[in-house]
Amino acid sequence: MTKIAAPSERSARDRPPTTDGIIDLPLQTRADVRLQGESIDAEARTVEVVWSTGAAVRRRDLWTGKRYDEVLSLDPRHVDLSRLNGGAPLLNTHGAFDLAGVIGVVERAWIAKNGDGYEGRASVRFSAREDVEPLWQDVRAGIIRNVSVGYVVRAYEVSEPDGQMPVWRAVDWQPLELSAVPVGADGGAGFRQSQPLTPCRLIGAPQSPSSNRAQRAQQPENTEMDQPMTAAGTDAADGAASRQADEDTVSRGSAEPTEIPETAMAEPHAQTRSDNATREQGNHGAQQALAAGAEDVARRVVAEERGRIAGIYDAARKLGIDPAVADTLVRDGVALDAARGLLIDQAAERDRQVETRPHICSGGLDAREVRRGAVETALLHRFDPHRHALSEPAREWRGYSLIEMARAFLEGEGVRVRGLSRDEIATRALHTTSDFPAILAAVTNKTLRDAYEAAPRTFPPIARRATAADFKDMHRLQLGEAPQLEKVNEAGEFKRGSLGEGKESYRVETWGKVIGITRQVIINDDLDAFTRIPALFGTAAATLESDVVWGIVTSNPAMADGVALFHASHKNLVGTGTALDVANLGKARAQMAKQTGLDGKTVLNIRPAFLVVPSSLELTAEQLIAQNLVPAKSTDVVPASIRSLAVIAEPRLDPASGAVPWYLFASPSSIDTIEYAYLEGQDGVYIETRMGFDVDGVEVKARLDFGAKAIDWRGLHKNVGVAP
Repeated sequence: MTKIAAPSERSARDRPPTTDGIIDLPLQTRADVRLQGESIDAEARTVEVVWSTGAAVRRRDLWTGKRYDEVLSLDPRHVDLSRLNGGAPLLNTHGAFDLAGVIGVVERAWIAKNGDGYEGRASVRFSAREDVEPLWQDVRAGIIRNVSVGYVVRAYEVSEPDGQMPVWRAVDWQPLELSAVPVGADGGAGFRQSQPLTPCRLIGAPQSPSSNRAQRAQQPENTEMDQPMTAAGTDAADGAASRQADEDTVSRGSAEPTEIPETAMAEPHAQTRSDNATREQGNHGAQQALAAGAEDVARRVVAEERGRIAGIYDAARKLGIDPAVADTLVRDGVALDAARGLLIDQAAERDRQVETRPHICSGGLDAREVRRGAVETALLHRFDPHRHALSEPAREWRGYSLIEMARAFLEGEGVRVRGLSRDEIATRALHTTSDFPAILAAVTNKTLRDAYEAAPRTFPPIARRATAADFKDMHRLQLGEAPQLEKVNEAGEFKRGSLGEGKESYRVETWGKVIGITRQVIINDDLDAFTRIPALFGTAAATLESDVVWGIVTSNPAMADGVALFHASHKNLVGTGTALDVANLGKARAQMAKQTGLDGKTVLNIRPAFLVVPSSLELTAEQLIAQNLVPAKSTDVVPASIRSLAVIAEPRLDPASGAVPWYLFASPSSIDTIEYAYLEGQDGVYIETRMGFDVDGVEVKARLDFGAKAIDWRGLHKNVGVAP
């Protein structure tokens, strides 16, 4: 059994012990109460209700989301009735937002025995206001029967039987108000039968003390908890005391019966009516005092509830939480501090789930973002209709010229454009806070990047990609093989060896260009200025990368050992060129396999993966590799190891004249060949934009940070070839 406690206003003597956790609990409501139609007093406008039978209600834990059954203990030690007996309001479906929601007052409340258990009862009085009269008539007619109780729980006893729903039993709680509601929840709460009429005793009728005591013994005795002493209860007690005095008087005079005068016989109840009138005046004053107290309580309840609701919605708005969440918290009666905590937790959980990488949202965009995306799509569709399809929002901008788009954006920003010339509209569009310059820059960026990625580059398969942290020289170690193992004689010593290594260095360089989108471009509706021209710059950036990598192959630079990349000393160059055929490919492959490590001894058995040729030899290479006919003689057979080579044709390898070379490259995953690198965070061409200073418009800067270097010569082989 686990006890969950909340702060209590009750005394330490009345409050059950709480030992474990302390939590704040919100105002709760449950519609498990019914009006007692048979107890209606039409003149006093009162009716008795059973406001709880302790039935279980299924709820959800606000903190964990788990469901549980809540049971309200009706043990008199566990219920604080001070608020109900202090003039708590009777509300219209918990309508605590306006004083008009107060339709009556709770005159008294108590806990009564019901078989082996208890039930909560109360007497409520309806207001005599005109707007309350229809509700009162429906209550009298038995149409409105259900009442909901609003309460706070200070402590629960929690039990979780195996395989069953957890039960939270409220062992320290306080009802705050009662409300007339359409639907009830507690099937055990129903109309209680009227109390049997007490037999009337005629004044002056002789009775013995023993019979009087027997009569009192037969009447049901009201316990203190069943009939609390309120203002109305005091009057009832006074009347009972008066009747007891009359009984004693009659008993004492029963030996000699008293004769009743004729006048008394004629009007036997005259004195009684006079006493009742006096008593009614006293009751009326007490009722006025109770009504005034109820109105004061109602005002305080309404003010507190308004503050709670406003605070919840304000916190949800500031945290950017869906208003539906605030609606749920308000409807469930969650206290303001608890609601703020739940909203903060939900906002923190939302922030943890937000992706930090750039992405495009498919929904939830505001009107400004939708418009920007629509205009970008419309411009890109004008540039390349097949690649960029029109979206529905973009169709509205399809027929607009650039100057018409600029006018629309200025008007959207509240700029008055009526009477302005095309030049003035273009100038203002490029020098205001509107989205138009950003859209032009975005279109330029998109076309440049697309062209860069689409440009053909043949070097990635034969080179290895890397990343440079800065512009300093990057050093790449050329690791050699492990030293050869030597025989160790009996009782001999193991000899020490070392790894051979070489070192190559290179660094990334920066290339760039600035493109200007001027007001003349907008006036002339020159879409090519920021679509076709940026696309050409994107292609130029990709071309530059190919120039750098293939320039290493054609320029044959010196390595760290001072010897050229392709050199007889490196055993990767055939000085006397031969034609590209099966026999010469076999010789080149054998020469690569015989390459040794840095120690000059260990055979590496390198296998080529790519046949790299100039574009003039592309057809020859493809025909050689693609042979699949059965040859007439064995000397014409193309081995599978040759057919497995991938052909890469590169026009930069074509010489201006003379012999046409061809190459074999190993896979960069098996041995280092050529390495290329981008600056970290600048993968490929990078775009920056700013409002122009040197040009009257928007400046777009394209920048490329790129470098490449041959790392190891042993994975490359060159045959100088023959003249065509």
